[in-house]
Amino acid sequence: MEASATHSAAEASTGSQTIADLLSLAVARYGDRVAVKVKRDGAWTDVTFAEVGTIADEIGLGLIDLGIEPGERVSILARTRPEWTYADFGATQAGTVVVPIYQTNSPQECEWVLSDSDAVAVFAENAGELAKIEQIRDRLPHLRHVIVLDPADVDPGRLDAAGGTLTLDDLRARGAARDRDELAQRYAQVSPADPYTFIYTSGTTGPPKGCVLTHGNYRAMLSMVEQGNGMLEEELTYLYLPLAHSYALLIQLLSFDVGAAIAYWSNDPLQIVVELNEVHPTNLPSVPRIFEKIYTLVTGNYPKEQIAAASSVGVTVRHLQLSGQEVPPDLQQAFDRAEEELFSKVRGAFGGRVRQAVSGAAPIAREILEFFYACGVPVFEGYGMTETSTAATFQSAEEHKFGTVGKPFPGVELRIAEDGEILVKGANIFAGYHKRDDAAFGVVEGGWLHTGDLGSLDADGFLSITGRKKDIIITAGGKNLTPANIENDMKQSRWISQAVMHGDRRPFPVLLLTLDAEVVVPWAQQQEGLPHDIAELAREPRVLELIQADLDAANAKYAQVEQVKKFLVLPHDLSQETGELTPTLKVKRAVVNEKYRAQFDSLYDE
Repeated sequence: MEASATHSAAEASTGSQTIADLLSLAVARYGDRVAVKVKRDGAWTDVTFAEVGTIADEIGLGLIDLGIEPGERVSILARTRPEWTYADFGATQAGTVVVPIYQTNSPQECEWVLSDSDAVAVFAENAGELAKIEQIRDRLPHLRHVIVLDPADVDPGRLDAAGGTLTLDDLRARGAARDRDELAQRYAQVSPADPYTFIYTSGTTGPPKGCVLTHGNYRAMLSMVEQGNGMLEEELTYLYLPLAHSYALLIQLLSFDVGAAIAYWSNDPLQIVVELNEVHPTNLPSVPRIFEKIYTLVTGNYPKEQIAAASSVGVTVRHLQLSGQEVPPDLQQAFDRAEEELFSKVRGAFGGRVRQAVSGAAPIAREILEFFYACGVPVFEGYGMTETSTAATFQSAEEHKFGTVGKPFPGVELRIAEDGEILVKGANIFAGYHKRDDAAFGVVEGGWLHTGDLGSLDADGFLSITGRKKDIIITAGGKNLTPANIENDMKQSRWISQAVMHGDRRPFPVLLLTLDAEVVVPWAQQQEGLPHDIAELAREPRVLELIQADLDAANAKYAQVEQVKKFLVLPHDLSQETGELTPTLKVKRAVVNEKYRAQFDSLYDE
C-alpha cells in the first residue's frame, strides 16, 4: 500500500469515541455513498450509508420499545449477511452488549452462549435458527425476545409478538414510531470502558469462553489498523467470513469507519469465485483454506518446477519494482512470459482488482504466499486473537517478510517470555472472560496478555509463530515437534483437505489425513477401474501411493526423528458439524486425538 493511501485512510475515519456513536458519524459523513452490496434475485443491489443508518436506528429504537435496557445482552444467531450488520449497529446504538453466535452452532452450543451471557434477546436468522432457539428456550429464563430476520419459511403460528417472538419488520415498525432522540441519548451515554461485545472463543478444547471486549478496545483497534496498513475510502471488501468471529467484525467496523463498501457473499461456497468476478473486490480477508484451495487447483495444471520458477521470478521482479530498482531485461522477459501464461489468470480468479488480501486465524505455507505475491495478489499474514480485539501485528507491500506475521500495530508492544510465549500489550487487550477469572491462557499480568502461542522476534521486529504451548508434541524419545510444519506441507498436496499430526508421548509421529473430494473424485473418474466414492477412494492403493509420494517429499525437509512414519486416511472430511473443526476451520486437535484414538493406536500396533 502506498504511504498516501494509509494517510488518506486515517483521515477518513469517523473519529468516533466508541462503537456506539460510529454509525451516526458515518451516516453524517458518508451519506449517499454505497455501504453495502448484496445479491438479491441474481442481481447486486446497493445500500447507502444513510439507508443503513435508518434501518439500524429503527432496530435500536425497536429494542428500546421492547424494554431492553443499556448493558443487557442481545445475541445474533445468523450467517454473514447485511441484516447481521444492521442488527449489530442497532443493538450497539441502544447501549446493549452484542453477543454473536455462529449460525453453524448446535442448539446445545447456542444454549451455552445464551445462558452464560444472560442474553435477553436474540436475532435468529430464519426458520432453522428459530427452531434451535425453540428447542432450548424453556431453559433460558433471561431470554425474553426472539427477532426473526428472514421469516419467509416460518409458519406464522410460530410468530407471536406477545409471546416474545416477532419479525425484524415488526421490530423496525415499533422503532419507527419512537423519537430518534431516545437512541441518541442511549449511545451518547456509552463510555469507552463499557462492554461492546462478548465474543465466545470457539476454542479447540473445553467450553467457549466469553471474551469481554470494550468500546475502547475496538475503537483503539480501528485506529491502530488505520495508522498501520489501513483501508481506503474506495475499498470494496468481499466478505464471506463469519461475522460471529472477531476478524470479520473488525473488517465490518473498519469499512464503516472509513466509508468503504462491503459486498456480502450469498452463502454458497461454490459461488465465491463466481461472485469475486461479479463484484471485483479490492480487499479479500480470508482464512488460509480458500488460498490453499485455489493454489492447489491452479498449480495442479503445471509442473512443480514451472510453478517454483515463476514464483521466484515474480517475487524478485515485484520486489525490484517496489524498491524502484531497474529490472534486468532477461528477468523482465521471464516475468512477462509468466504474466501471460499464469499470473494474469490467477488475478482473474480473484476478480482482477484485489489490492490486498489478509490471511488469518491459522498458519499458511510460505510457498503459497510467495506464489500469490508473484501473481500480483499480495496475501499477507497477520497475527492476533479474540483477546487482542482481533489483531496485534500486520504487514504491507512496503514492509513484509514471508514466513513471519509482521510487525506490531502502532500502540501494540510485543515481548517473548523466557519459555518462548508471545506476550502482547496495548489498548486493544480485552477486559477478561465473562464470569471466569481462570484460563489456561489469556491471563493478563501487568498489562501483558499471555497468548499461549510460541514465537520469536527478529532484529527488524518481525514476529514469527513457532507453535502453540499446548500443540507442541513431545515424542517418547523427548523430541519436541511443531505439528503445523508438516501439516501445512501436506495441505499443499492437491489430494489433501486436512492433515493432523499425532505422536505425543509416542515413539514417532503419524498423520491423519482427509481427501479433497473436489480434486480426488474428478481424477478418479478419469482413471480406469477406480471407484468414485470418497470412502472407497480413501482405501484405494493408487490414491495412497499418490499421498505417499507427497509425504515422502515433505519428509525430506526434516530430520529423521521429525519425519512422519505412517498415515491413515479417513473416509470423510473433518467438519464443524461433527465437532472436529472450529467455525474458522481450525482443527480441534484434542477432539481429533480422542475421536480417532483407536485408528491412531492401530498405526502403532501394526
